[in-house]
Amino acid sequence: MEAPSANATDETERVRAVQDKQAPKYDRQISFFERILFAGGRAWVCSQAHGQVLELACGTARNLPYYGDCVELTGVELSSEMLAIGRQRAEDLRRAADLRVGDVQALDFPDESFDTVTCTLGFCTIPDTRAAAREALRVLRPGGQLLLLEHVRSPASLVRAGQWLLEPLAVRFEADHLLRDPLDYLPGVGFEIDEVLRSKWGIVERLRAHKPG
Repeated sequence: MEAPSANATDETERVRAVQDKQAPKYDRQISFFERILFAGGRAWVCSQAHGQVLELACGTARNLPYYGDCVELTGVELSSEMLAIGRQRAEDLRRAADLRVGDVQALDFPDESFDTVTCTLGFCTIPDTRAAAREALRVLRPGGQLLLLEHVRSPASLVRAGQWLLEPLAVRFEADHLLRDPLDYLPGVGFEIDEVLRSKWGIVERLRAHKPG
């Protein structure tokens, strides 16, 4: 595992600070976008997860109600403030889950520890997406699935132009990248893509991939 660069470390700490600040209002804000953009996306991801599952950037644990009872869930989140809300949600739902503070760019798990890795609306804020993708591949068992819900760069030129204009503000104030797409980096780290579903002018992407083996 490579040590992160000074720039990556600084950006990771900036993202942590932004998310700590956002935590008290995150659920209220994301609920609006879930209604207009991401409806059904969390259920699509979580319903396909099985076995020992690792959720990257689990935030306030909004996915908990969508996982099947047979799932053994571990969640990693950079922001301790987000995670505190997530732990309370798990307690309220009486749902067993190992939710821990950590950096998904450098996971503290042995190789081939999980059957499924999930992430919903997380890769848009992770500073080094390739590092996180490599770590997801490393901790997956051969044949294990990666399941994602993301907002991505639109293929529609007018929509993409709007994203390009908003990108600097979104990154500065929300640590949110609008022009990313997991298809840019997942194959390069070793994932094989199985299914990609696009909606909402191509902004919303549901993706299923696997680790060869």
